[in-house]
Amino acid sequence: MNKLLLIDDDNELVSLLAEFLSLEDFVVETACDGESGLHKALNGDYDLILLDVMMPRMNGLEMLQLLRQKSAVPVLMLTAKGDEIDKVLGFEMGADDYLAKPFSERELIARIRAVLRRTQLQNTDPVNKISHLDIELFPAQQQAVCQGITIELTGTELLLLEKFITHPGELFSKADLSEQVLDKKLEPFDRSIDMHLSNLRRKLPARLDGQTRVKNFRGRGYMWLEGQNQLKEAS
Repeated sequence: MNKLLLIDDDNELVSLLAEFLSLEDFVVETACDGESGLHKALNGDYDLILLDVMMPRMNGLEMLQLLRQKSAVPVLMLTAKGDEIDKVLGFEMGADDYLAKPFSERELIARIRAVLRRTQLQNTDPVNKISHLDIELFPAQQQAVCQGITIELTGTELLLLEKFITHPGELFSKADLSEQVLDKKLEPFDRSIDMHLSNLRRKLPARLDGQTRVKNFRGRGYMWLEGQNQLKEAS
């Protein structure tokens, strides 16, 4: 049974969700503010954290920033409907996915299970190391080493990097990456893939040959490049 930590200051919502998630065979613990949530997150063994943004004593974004300094546990952010800035900041700080309130119980379950599938796939993957150019990827440790520098990745960033370096030169649409990496269909105005890729680019050192790692082909998708000749072939 997967163990979840639900952090939200809406006591009525927390009670309803905890009961529903328990019926879906999840073990659920709760916290009502960012400070107590952070303490539990760092001292408990959770498979996923459900984290509200607007909370007293420490908001969800502040908590996530501190959490990511010590833990890569998957985080599903709960944001106000249409609040784009919270989604962007959440992804920049290492959230794995977001869900806008109000949401249906079925949609919540689908998002939780999608994130858990990604995490569990990494933990059971028999491949110990994947090497490509100046990058060594260690899925089980959720780490990458690039030019001798160890890079901590979220589960989603790791899967995105693995997808690219095992398929160099292949053009992936955002819809492809959303379904194959995030395990969900791409919705209109969904910037999840863009934000995860932006984080990944920021964490990886520049290539020593000065070439870009990932090229955005406007309206078509993204490609991991091995050489400038691929730019000509794909354009």
